[in-house]
Amino acid sequence: MLFTSALSAIALLAAEAAAHGAVTSYVIAGKKYEGYQGFSPGNSKNVIQRQWNDYNPITNPADAKMRCNGGTSATLSATAAPGDKVSAIWQQWTHSQGPILVWMYKCPGAFSSCDGSGSGWFKIDEAGFKGDGKTVFLDTERPSGWDIAKLVGGNKEWTSTIPLGLAPGNYLLRHELIALHQANAPQFYPECAQVQITGSGTLEPDSSYKAAIPGYCKASDPNIRFNINDHSAPQTYKVPGPPVWKGASTFKRAEEFTA
Repeated sequence: MLFTSALSAIALLAAEAAAHGAVTSYVIAGKKYEGYQGFSPGNSKNVIQRQWNDYNPITNPADAKMRCNGGTSATLSATAAPGDKVSAIWQQWTHSQGPILVWMYKCPGAFSSCDGSGSGWFKIDEAGFKGDGKTVFLDTERPSGWDIAKLVGGNKEWTSTIPLGLAPGNYLLRHELIALHQANAPQFYPECAQVQITGSGTLEPDSSYKAAIPGYCKASDPNIRFNINDHSAPQTYKVPGPPVWKGASTFKRAEEFTA
């Protein structure tokens, strides 16, 4: 009986671990980069991704691990220019509800001394909920109204664009999934890669586009902790954090609006 119980507990832990996920590789400016392989650091020593501890979610948005899932360093960096595509690939992902957020942070100097502290993080991409709230609710599995559902399965990727005009330098590129499939129990899954941005751009986002991580959201925020199964609540969702910064295209739209 004890042996059976032990096996059941092990099976449960394995199932829970399998339900989680992380970015495990990248395609940046057309080049493939391997990421960190969880639980096997010996197989991923020289990578562009800051090495994280495990696949388990962060449940407290004030946790210091929110920055890069606890990762503080990597031995390599990728190279990209403004306008290049960057894709993050999840070897496994199972949750169909929650937003996708893609952030960048300009390091003041070398990657080795860059810890991502302060209010320097800015979003370059995001995806949220597009359901109609009548037939596709926030908690609907199939079809899901969330773009995050496109990652469910194996080896799925999310592609974003480095903002046009972005000033060159060393940047952290942070991909974050927030799983909201359980009522009042958000789960955060962030990972960071090191990317050197080249070119002659001169643009950087102003403070209205920037935030600190942790700090851009609180556990009490209505778009972080809520009952996703309550169909009587408004079936809309606002992605947390500041607005997305699009670089030169952001300024172009502002000029067109003014004109």
